[in-house]
Amino acid sequence: MFYKQLTLSYRKDKGSETYTSIQTVMSSNTLSKAEWVTAISLTAGTAAVSILVYQTFFSKKKSSKPKVNLDLQKDNPKVVHAFDIEDLGDKAVYCRCWRSKKFPLCDGAHTKHNEETGDNVGPLIIKRKEA
Repeated sequence: MFYKQLTLSYRKDKGSETYTSIQTVMSSNTLSKAEWVTAISLTAGTAAVSILVYQTFFSKKKSSKPKVNLDLQKDNPKVVHAFDIEDLGDKAVYCRCWRSKKFPLCDGAHTKHNEETGDNVGPLIIKRKEA
């Protein structure tokens, strides 16, 4: 056990009991190897759970979600492009990965983006229906 010696002494003073000393002596020589392993395991487990709970609920650091638009029109709160259907001609190909140098038109930059990130994004193709 953890406690080697427990001494409790008391004396009676005028009809009342007064405890004069309680002494608890803890000796590391009495701990077996299994008790040390148990104590260290419980301490490490408690510390790990405490750290995880703290990081989950009390951490000030916000998890930042990856941004899609890295550098196009960052001064605008929302990037919007509008086109008249008559101006499109027979076919128009638009970028959806935000990596195109000719944005909003696609230049094939999604191919490199897909290889780097494992994504499967492709262009938006708009064409007239053949009659």
